[in-house]
Amino acid sequence: MPEKQNSADYGKKIIGWKIPEYDKHERTQNWYISAIIVGVLLVIYSFFSGNFLFAAIIIIGAFVIIMHDGQEPAKIDFSITDEGVVVGKNFYDYDTLKDFSIVYKPRQQIKNLYFEFKNAIRPRLSIPLDNNNPLPIRQNLLKYLPEDLERTGEPLSEALAKLFKL
Repeated sequence: MPEKQNSADYGKKIIGWKIPEYDKHERTQNWYISAIIVGVLLVIYSFFSGNFLFAAIIIIGAFVIIMHDGQEPAKIDFSITDEGVVVGKNFYDYDTLKDFSIVYKPRQQIKNLYFEFKNAIRPRLSIPLDNNNPLPIRQNLLKYLPEDLERTGEPLSEALAKLFKL
């Protein structure tokens, strides 16, 4: 049974804004045609190779993309507190976070705040900065976490997701 916690349990809010639950990509008709062709070819390949589970995964993935495409992402609250980071209903204590980095390249449309976890099993946390000034965010986070100055661009996984509009 999930625990109910109010915002006071997360510490004093320092800064916060609303972020989309996921990235919504504008897909053209050509993208859909290409995706259908690739999907059909992969399903045909999976039947010839006898890998029916792969065919099921491709079909389920197609349904998920279609269902998500018709919806706008919900706006969720993001907050930096004196005890950790709050993303929607999830709280991440500073003890579980390894470091943070800010990639701010407006000309390339990259404005993100990244958190890496100490536990390598968890994926990185990527937060869009939108129109927020990154300097006060950086100054406040430096009080609690080290900054990864080596990250100068977005991760390859995010660049590929943007490229393929996934």
